[in-house]
Amino acid sequence: MRRAAPPPARPAARRTLAGLATTAVALGLVQTAPAAADHTGVPSRVTLMGSLQSELGCAADWDEACTATDLTALAGSPGVFETVEDVPAGAYEYKVRLDGSWEESYGRGQENAPLVLEAPARLRFTYDHAAHAVSVAPAQGQPGLQPGDAALAGDSLREDLTRERFYFVMADRFENGDPANDTGGYGDDRLTSGYDPTHKGFYHGGDLKGIIDRLDYIEGLGTTAIWLTPSFKNKPVQGEGANTSAGYHGYWITDFTQIDPHLGTNEELEQLVDQAHARGIKVFFDIITNHTADVISYAEGSSDYITRQAEPYRDADGNPFDDRDFAGTEVFPALDPLVSFPYTPVVAPAEAQVKVPAWLNDPTLYHNRGNALFNGGESDQYGDFVGLDDLFTEHPQVVDGMTDVYRAWVDFGIDGFRIDTVKHVNTEFWQEFAPAIQEQAEAAGNEDFFAFGEVYDADPEFLSQYTTEAQLQATLDFGFQARAQAFGNGAATRQLQDFYALDDHYTDADSNAYSLPTFLGNHDMGRIGMFLREGGAEGEELLQRDRLAHALMYLTRGQPVVYYGDEQGFTGDGGDQDARQDVFPSQVATYNDDDLIGTDATTAQSNFDPEHPMYRWLAELSALREAHPTLADGAQVHRYASDGAGVYAFSRIDDADDREYLVAVNNAEQAQTVTFDTFNERRVFKGLWPAGTARVRSTATGEVTVTVPPLSAVVWRAAAPLAKTEAAPQPVFTSGGTAGGRAEVGVDVPGGGFDEVTFAYRPAGTEDWTVLGTDDNAPYRVFHDVRDLPQGSVLEYRAVLQTHSGDLAAAGTSAVVGPEPAAAPEPAVQPGAVSVPGSLGTEMGCAADWDPQCPQAQMTLDPASGLWTLTTDLPAGSYEYKVAIDGAWEENYGAGGARNGANIALQHGGGPITFAYDHATHLVTTSP
Repeated sequence: MRRAAPPPARPAARRTLAGLATTAVALGLVQTAPAAADHTGVPSRVTLMGSLQSELGCAADWDEACTATDLTALAGSPGVFETVEDVPAGAYEYKVRLDGSWEESYGRGQENAPLVLEAPARLRFTYDHAAHAVSVAPAQGQPGLQPGDAALAGDSLREDLTRERFYFVMADRFENGDPANDTGGYGDDRLTSGYDPTHKGFYHGGDLKGIIDRLDYIEGLGTTAIWLTPSFKNKPVQGEGANTSAGYHGYWITDFTQIDPHLGTNEELEQLVDQAHARGIKVFFDIITNHTADVISYAEGSSDYITRQAEPYRDADGNPFDDRDFAGTEVFPALDPLVSFPYTPVVAPAEAQVKVPAWLNDPTLYHNRGNALFNGGESDQYGDFVGLDDLFTEHPQVVDGMTDVYRAWVDFGIDGFRIDTVKHVNTEFWQEFAPAIQEQAEAAGNEDFFAFGEVYDADPEFLSQYTTEAQLQATLDFGFQARAQAFGNGAATRQLQDFYALDDHYTDADSNAYSLPTFLGNHDMGRIGMFLREGGAEGEELLQRDRLAHALMYLTRGQPVVYYGDEQGFTGDGGDQDARQDVFPSQVATYNDDDLIGTDATTAQSNFDPEHPMYRWLAELSALREAHPTLADGAQVHRYASDGAGVYAFSRIDDADDREYLVAVNNAEQAQTVTFDTFNERRVFKGLWPAGTARVRSTATGEVTVTVPPLSAVVWRAAAPLAKTEAAPQPVFTSGGTAGGRAEVGVDVPGGGFDEVTFAYRPAGTEDWTVLGTDDNAPYRVFHDVRDLPQGSVLEYRAVLQTHSGDLAAAGTSAVVGPEPAAAPEPAVQPGAVSVPGSLGTEMGCAADWDPQCPQAQMTLDPASGLWTLTTDLPAGSYEYKVAIDGAWEENYGAGGARNGANIALQHGGGPITFAYDHATHLVTTSP
């Protein structure tokens, strides 16, 4: 690129690393290239200019007379020049100048290129005149195996907790073991006690004693871990008028130290933990750090969200400040409730000391900005979650206080946490909280303690930020839920292949996708039985599809979560209150008219039937997974997918004895015969499950041909281990040049064998490698987060491949931390418009219901996630809706993502609601 301008002004003295800005904003690892080149003649002289020249033998920096930094023409490569220089540690800027003139010079575009070194390094500076590209890399690459490579080679990480089988239970709706605590000691008034077993939004009487009494039933499913909905003391009743409901679900906490009296006592919790442990069953708590019960109101009488830009926080003296400048530190400005917040917090005298621990009663420890909008913006972290008091999690007192609360429950003997509303809390909180809880568990002798977060999003790239950057061990796999639901309803199985390829986003040095809890439905979104029925299945087909979806969950990577009642064929009318049926005899009319799957029973009677076909199916899957743990956490390798309903096939590999399992699931209504590769040539695969499955034999090239019955899953196991390898294939880097953001670092591996690739990096000039993670299936890659590295940092990357026989091969490359590459264009498959017309139209402000062109029903595309979203305010009620494409009914999607499918039922409690539509799966979700 020509520069017809004076030479750059000499910068101030060279900056130290400590003084350098440390933000890189690029989102990938790409080849360095400037804009389109001007085709000038090959220069006779190319000079490296910059603030590093005085370090390289010149009299001064930006020395125009110095020839010591001239590049040399590279023999055999016309127009390519290079020089190798020993550069001291430091931060620099540089360009190359052609023919001794600033008329033509190149750096990072028209700007000087940054260069940052942690340690002295020998670097090769290269200029390619054909592309006008300037690059820098370590002068001495490391081809082939190096002495330290064997120490880097590792196995794909498996935490101790990758083999759990969870049973997720809402205590109030499971079993009433002690009727004496039904009202929680609050008296008989339902609006005081919250107890009304006829109303789906109130307490029904289930308790911890009921769970203890039914441990045989839970154990019979093959459960290894019970996950309890929040069990702490709640505000019994909240809301007004038709929106009044009770805290039976556990998410309106006032006392974080005591069990809710409706559910029992701390002593009964101890009994549950002890008796579960005696059976080899762990107990997990559902915990909350984002908010408390709704105790704070605002003197201004409004709860509309006020942004930080419109009203910044102010210290006690009225000076504005940015709270994010203090997040993750031990200091914070003094606050005054009358001065510091956009809203003035007010607490009724009767509730002034209701929260425990006592520090929670300080109104300055809450955000006080109004209600969250659930639109992906600032309010999602700073706003009140439907009125619940949103804690000021940037404040060190809140961080320390919440950490102390849950340290105590770790010491109590709880085996792990499911953490609520994780994406509504700032990352700095998790970076302190998560390691502190792990340290407490280890100190208490529980090295298997496991905490996973609820991040209500189906995009693995987004979800994985919480296990990599935020340092949680795992997140609930909402991505799996969306794809498994679509699979159960007959979607193309190619979407599963595409989904599992994104697992690499989770891979780092201490976590990966194998530990993610997977699920099919829950207490918020609704049950899998409902989703499958909305897809059009009924009767025996509905049971088959229910079994198939659960088989997919049990036979793929991750830790399966069964939502209580699914083992009895529960369905429901929607999410939230409509998905929280009683297992003991229910008095709720809208529950008792549900058509349950696989039975003639209703929820009006007790539903602890161990002979129910779904209960027996889940017990069978649990036994299979227990007997063959490779099906739990063995390497998962893609084999086959279809462009419509059909077979999805994959291998699971036992790393201990190199045994290959084949799994094929078929969501078509006809038998499917498919052929795919294996790691075994001329090898017998014995039919493992279900009983009576015939053996298959691979060909000389390792292919097998299998027939999978309709709506079924089949598993085979190789009769012998994998054949030993004779040598390791040579990995080849597919990336290099400029790295930024979460940069993809990957290699191609020829041969198609069972190999594991460990990736590592180090700053140029340093000795020690930092492992980024190990990948055990193609595409072999990790995502390196370089956002905290200074732009211009020179990095070396290493990929060490290890075959299943232990043979090694290695490759190296380098990259420079740089700017964000151009954003990729929006996918051509996205429609021009998406709307959510339905019976809710007039409530949204439309002139009529079911109008796909109504402006208020139009959704907005987020190019980054590919999701279309709409947030609107709806009164409480029952609605139906569909998704319409391009303002017309010609292309529309209903329940289960089916084209021209049934209307989607919506039961809404009133207030803001967000619709999110994924055009890849045609599925729409709502929150809250």
